[in-house]
Amino acid sequence: MKITTWNVNSLNVRLPHVQNFLADGRTDILVLQELKLDQDKFPAAALNMMGWQTVWSGQKTYNGVAVISRSQAQDVHTGLPLMPDDPQRRVIAATIDGVRIINVYCVNGEALDSPKFAYKREWFAALTAFVRDEMSRHDKLVLLGDFNIAPADADCYDPEKWHEKIHCSSEERSWFQALLDLGLTDSLRQIHPEGAFYTWFDYRGAMFQRKQGLRIDHLLITPALAAVLENVEVELDMRALERPSDHAPVTATFAD
Repeated sequence: MKITTWNVNSLNVRLPHVQNFLADGRTDILVLQELKLDQDKFPAAALNMMGWQTVWSGQKTYNGVAVISRSQAQDVHTGLPLMPDDPQRRVIAATIDGVRIINVYCVNGEALDSPKFAYKREWFAALTAFVRDEMSRHDKLVLLGDFNIAPADADCYDPEKWHEKIHCSSEERSWFQALLDLGLTDSLRQIHPEGAFYTWFDYRGAMFQRKQGLRIDHLLITPALAAVLENVEVELDMRALERPSDHAPVTATFAD
């Protein structure tokens, strides 16, 4: 089984890229973030015609998450129970072929002194509580998406420049560690303990061409899946396309 996360930064713009990725048979489950589409604008019919099943939580202009799979999703849930009044569509969970998928578009936070950072702090606490509860009921679980956190200096092209800045602050990294402390494994680091594997490259400054990015897109997995993990790959060719997302997809491969 192959499971992929991809922040597409507008599905309207990137739909052909997504369709080609699916048509090439590069994954079995694809989760998307930053759809930037109203709920009724999601291209479900076009994807269904290709043989894919879809569940999604849309939001115009901002946010929005989706799960696309060969098999029908079961037990679909959206949002975080501890934040029932949060209008931002950032979480969708579903069970597919016995694997619990939790797709997240985590809060950016803007800057450490921003009110949006306080929201990010509250949101990650609510996410951690939700994942803890989900793990109590699902042996095979993947928490994946755009976390907007680079967990370590190795996940940043210039640690000195980004030191204690948004995405790379000690506090944010402690939130990421709190998720790992639930019993989850950072799948990419299980396969590649060292090295630079950036997933996001700023459009400005030719950062992709200069290979200067951050690793902020992750797949965190339970022990049952870590035991059968075979590979994790950052699909950089999709970032090299014309009119790409600023994120590259990340795919984890598990033994059947």
